[in-house]
Amino acid sequence: MKAKEQRTEKRREKHAEKNLAKHAEARTAEQPAHILAGRHAIVEAIKAGRGINRILLADGLHGNSVHELRDLAREHGITVDVVGRAKLDAAVPEGVRHQGALAYVAPVAYVAVEEIIASARERGEDPLLLLLDGIEDPQNLGALLRTADAAGVHGILLPRRHSVPLTETVARVSAGALEYVPVARIGNIAQTMRALKEQGFWIAGTDMAGEEMYDRANLTGALVLVIGSEGRGMSRLTRDLCDFTVRLPMHGKINSLNASVAGAILMYEALRQRTAKAAVQHG
Repeated sequence: MKAKEQRTEKRREKHAEKNLAKHAEARTAEQPAHILAGRHAIVEAIKAGRGINRILLADGLHGNSVHELRDLAREHGITVDVVGRAKLDAAVPEGVRHQGALAYVAPVAYVAVEEIIASARERGEDPLLLLLDGIEDPQNLGALLRTADAAGVHGILLPRRHSVPLTETVARVSAGALEYVPVARIGNIAQTMRALKEQGFWIAGTDMAGEEMYDRANLTGALVLVIGSEGRGMSRLTRDLCDFTVRLPMHGKINSLNASVAGAILMYEALRQRTAKAAVQHG
């Protein structure tokens, strides 16, 4: 009887071990939060307005679902890269079927520029936007998001090309600010700037040789603050389209500041001026 009980207990232990192995295998097969695998899943995500940074398709992939996916991506301005199937296999956990397609998904959904502007005006505030021209460091983007939330910036405009997208690293560095500061993905920077000017926005660019000292320039009203890349600053066309440029005082040996630091100074100067203006109007 005792031997029978021991055999029963061993069977139970073996069964429990199998269950644990199954659960561990299931966890391994789960997709990471930043990756979406499978053609149908990606198509539906695009239709639902998910923030998708980039799509990878396996070389030689054909069929109606592939054409639909490519068309949707083109319509929404999403970059599609054709790669070897081995790269897709390496990008997903073992057990996840990618069907020759996967997408890198932003931690939050991008929003339309018009939504950001409308939200600011519904609150009775002049929209303050931050346009990032060539920011490629996720640490800088995360820090800028964090300051934007603290300084009352209504939204950030992020170009699709030559800019870091919203990633898990950006979300982590932002310390939660990404949940509160809306980000719009824009295509052509010049077209966006021209369209905003037509809506009454003034555009101020940051430049080492700026026309005005940052604290002397008028940073009130509907305004776009442009922050250039970490090394090159603003592109020539972006600079030419600015209504005015501002500079920060540099008294040391180094002639430039980190993009997130320069952006923080300008955002808080804009906040200071707007707060003072509001106090006068309501005083």
